[in-house]
Amino acid sequence: MVRPDKKTMKTEIKVYGSLCAISIFVINGKMGDKEDFGEQGDESPETAEDYACGDMQFVRVPATQEVLKKYDISEDEYNEIATKLEEELSFGSCGWCV
Repeated sequence: MVRPDKKTMKTEIKVYGSLCAISIFVINGKMGDKEDFGEQGDESPETAEDYACGDMQFVRVPATQEVLKKYDISEDEYNEIATKLEEELSFGSCGWCV
């Protein structure tokens, strides 16, 4: 995406092999915090075995001016990042922690 000021947003998101943790999350040279974009949690813990997840989901939260300013991004760029986090961090049931 080309921004009005001609800068291009640079992001890098890499998820650990455990699926639910991010090993690399950089936005325009700043370390990212997934909690600025949403909340991750097990939507169905009652269906999971001990030390496992029943339905892990990342649910985005609306953009705030503070977050847009923190990462020097537009609302469209925020949505692009939040969508990527939803795709990477929502994976249903998992027993990798068992």
